[in-house]
Amino acid sequence: MTAITNHTIKRTNALAGLREVLDPEVGLNVVDMGLIYLLDIDEDAKKIFVIMTLTTQFCPMGHSIVDGVENNLKTNFPDYRVQVNVAFDPPWSQEMISQEGLDFLNR
Repeated sequence: MTAITNHTIKRTNALAGLREVLDPEVGLNVVDMGLIYLLDIDEDAKKIFVIMTLTTQFCPMGHSIVDGVENNLKTNFPDYRVQVNVAFDPPWSQEMISQEGLDFLNR
């Protein structure tokens, strides 16, 4: 994941919030699942831009997960505009799961 910001506390807070958003099929948060490709916090424009993916293009819970990311950021950063884009390039794979995620999944 790439995080762009000049404010490390806001980056930390955004990632902590996103760790509350779970993939309901797996029970693991979107950060440790490796679903967040880019988190860009633009202080001057008061905008948060996210590029994320889903485990498959046909993920039955896809809308719920994307809405969870958007709603979490809007709640934690009420003065910011939030834009979440979904991309499938590169496609998600299990290698994108963080070590914390692997530990959670007992792998």
